[in-house]
Amino acid sequence: MILSPPAMLACVDIGSTFTKAALVDRATGRLVDTAQAPTTLDDVVTGVLAATAGFPDAPLIACSSAGGGLRLAVVGYEELISAEAGHRAALSAGARVVHVSAGVLDDARIAALRAAAPDVVLLVGGTDGGEASVLRANAAALASARVSESGGVPPWSVPVVLAGNVAVRAEVTATLRDGGLPVHEADNVLPDIGRLAPESARAAIRAVFLEHVIGGDRLSTDPRLRSWVRAVTPDAVLEGVTVLARVLAPAEVSVVALDVGGATTDVYCVPDPDAEQATLGREAVGVPAQRRTVEGDLGVSWSVDALREAAAAEGLPTPGDDPLALGEAAAVVALRRHLRAEAAYGPGGASARSARLVVLSGGVFRHAAPPDVDQVLGRVAADAGGAGSVLDGKAVIVDRRYVLAAIGLLAAEHPGAAAALAEELLRAPGKVTPLAR
Repeated sequence: MILSPPAMLACVDIGSTFTKAALVDRATGRLVDTAQAPTTLDDVVTGVLAATAGFPDAPLIACSSAGGGLRLAVVGYEELISAEAGHRAALSAGARVVHVSAGVLDDARIAALRAAAPDVVLLVGGTDGGEASVLRANAAALASARVSESGGVPPWSVPVVLAGNVAVRAEVTATLRDGGLPVHEADNVLPDIGRLAPESARAAIRAVFLEHVIGGDRLSTDPRLRSWVRAVTPDAVLEGVTVLARVLAPAEVSVVALDVGGATTDVYCVPDPDAEQATLGREAVGVPAQRRTVEGDLGVSWSVDALREAAAAEGLPTPGDDPLALGEAAAVVALRRHLRAEAAYGPGGASARSARLVVLSGGVFRHAAPPDVDQVLGRVAADAGGAGSVLDGKAVIVDRRYVLAAIGLLAAEHPGAAAALAEELLRAPGKVTPLAR
């Protein structure tokens, strides 16, 4: 047991399989110790207490993806502009997008939306002062779905983040609230053609996650959970990758992180800001500075059957039960999908292919011997033009002590400690290829 003086802070990630804890000196950013325990899905607080039992007096902050994280649906005006803008804003917010609908919600679209079982709906549509009829109609349809009970279908309630045309925001908010729906207002994700502005929507989505998922009873009825959890895990990791890119900014290094987990495989890309601006084209939706894709069918334990199906669909050998083989398949499919998603942004903007540093995370990489990781990377790199194009000629490090989430959790209130912990990650043993700095 490590006695925790007041300067220490326990940073905890409540994952789908394991709950990981990092004890950090918040004054210096020094990583003092790490621990983990199985996630207890009947009450995740039990697993948190087990993971932090060795850090008895340290205050605790946490992120969570237990139970699949935050499930989000996007409802927009039309597919190629506002719905896609909402989709990209949702991805950057750390949510898992389970459904996208474009156009006016009719009965069939409402049924499909309900079947996706989202935790929150991101309602978007129109630029500021532009088209508003579809946004109004969709708000009315959602409100009606809340109060109707026709055909034996029970009424439905889901929190809504409203991030569309601000000219009708008050009217649309009133419609939703009159239907009994919780509403969180945000600025328009697409205030003008070519300008994506996800920050306000990201904050609202985070608030919904904390209030309705963490603050509800799905994961625990213990009130301490809500006081601990600050973000959904992909949001915290994205912030951690952003801090890492900022630390490396003088070297103009774009960063990609690949996190292979039990339930999902996530890819994060934070391009160097200067390189991004030098190549950025003006597209209809705009290119987000931070990009993240969450693949809910690419987990190495919870969704292993779906992972095998996805590998087969990509023309890859079907992996058996070996964790590294499963991790390799998840990595290839996730990186291919991320690159296809980036291709949708158009020719402007730096992509994951232009990164100079790749960070590997997840248990399959953290617990594997370096020679085994080298072999996996070699096989992934052989996927020329696909996943291999992200790794080709890049510096690769393994986040063996799982600090990316901790860096992200520290960033807002302890930015100096977050930056120092990122520096420690870069200095840690386990580099596959050295990074010239």
